[in-house]
Amino acid sequence: MPHANTRLTLHGRALLIERVVIDGRPVSHVAKELGISRQCAHRWINRHHTDGPDGLHNRSSRPRHCPTQTSAADEAAVVVARLLNREGPLRIAAVTGVPARTVSRILARYDLPPLAWLDPVTGNTIRSSRSTAARYEREQPGEMVHIDVKKLGRIPDGGGWRAHGREATVAQKHKKIRIGFDYIHAVIDDRTRVAYAEIHADEKGGTAAGVLERAAVFFAENGIPQIERVLSDNAFAYRKSVAFKDAVAKIGAVQRFIKPHCPWTNGKVERFNRTLATEWAYKRKYVSNNARADALAPWLTFYNTERIHTGIGATPLSRVSPTS
Repeated sequence: MPHANTRLTLHGRALLIERVVIDGRPVSHVAKELGISRQCAHRWINRHHTDGPDGLHNRSSRPRHCPTQTSAADEAAVVVARLLNREGPLRIAAVTGVPARTVSRILARYDLPPLAWLDPVTGNTIRSSRSTAARYEREQPGEMVHIDVKKLGRIPDGGGWRAHGREATVAQKHKKIRIGFDYIHAVIDDRTRVAYAEIHADEKGGTAAGVLERAAVFFAENGIPQIERVLSDNAFAYRKSVAFKDAVAKIGAVQRFIKPHCPWTNGKVERFNRTLATEWAYKRKYVSNNARADALAPWLTFYNTERIHTGIGATPLSRVSPTS
């Protein structure tokens, strides 16, 4: 296929050969008629003399030698890191030492789909879309925080199906053992993506209020002294709870709600919940619920201080500084 700015198609090159070689007309006259230079005309004529009609077809512009080409070992390391960890170019670059832009090209060359196309747990390709592509980000830390709850099934002692396989747990289903759910209350700053999370047994308004107050203290300790707005969905605990409204007033903030049925408006905490599930809740095969709970605090420290956030190109806490 000819490139976008080519003057001659295959048919035009054939006309050039017909008028110059067969009809014997001057090269300069024919070149002017076809809107090309004499040098270009002579190039195609010479190719026709050397290779015949096959010489009029396009040739690959790929160089014969690429001394700076990424090695096969580095390409394999990038592909393996993507398949095993399902991470973006920035984090793959940090692990493999390959520049992030090169990682992106390698992933495209191997036809590996973007992370947004994949199921966060299984890695299978899924179809998803949202009604708007509008993006926003607050100018200063603390201007807005997003709050939400992630519901996770508790892990039985000895491990669940992820540790032993689904077949090993089929025999236990008839016993009707109900171990319940954990509710992970998460708060994330819009500008910096600094995150705070706690595990609770419910998602009631009083519980959410306590989480918000402790999150405000955590943010203050990490350079975000004031929260101006609290954005949440329209869950009962946020919209109807007096305790939660009092907590918002206590930290000096204003409460805001997303438009109904538009969860992407609260997308930063929704995306954090997905990361929480992929990189903490389902990253390892935990043998007990307590083991998973104990791993949350270290993972949050890693998330805030070491993990490069793809959306901002840096770690969350590094963005708290006014110079960032």
